[in-house]
Amino acid sequence: MAKWLIMVGALLLVIGVLWHFVPGLFSWFGKLPGDIDHQTENGRVFIPITSMILVSLVLTVLLNLFNR
Repeated sequence: MAKWLIMVGALLLVIGVLWHFVPGLFSWFGKLPGDIDHQTENGRVFIPITSMILVSLVLTVLLNLFNR
């Protein structure tokens, strides 16, 4: 369990550093076809369906590779 927590923490650190120093790298995320973004003058509803499917697929592949 400790090994997994260290790996997840390191991954989050790398993503955070990339997001801080290269903010344009993730500008496409949340703007994919299938992501619902409804804005009115009183509020906003954002449902990132396609982005979360993509994240789920990437995490599934990575976890399957590391568990073998």
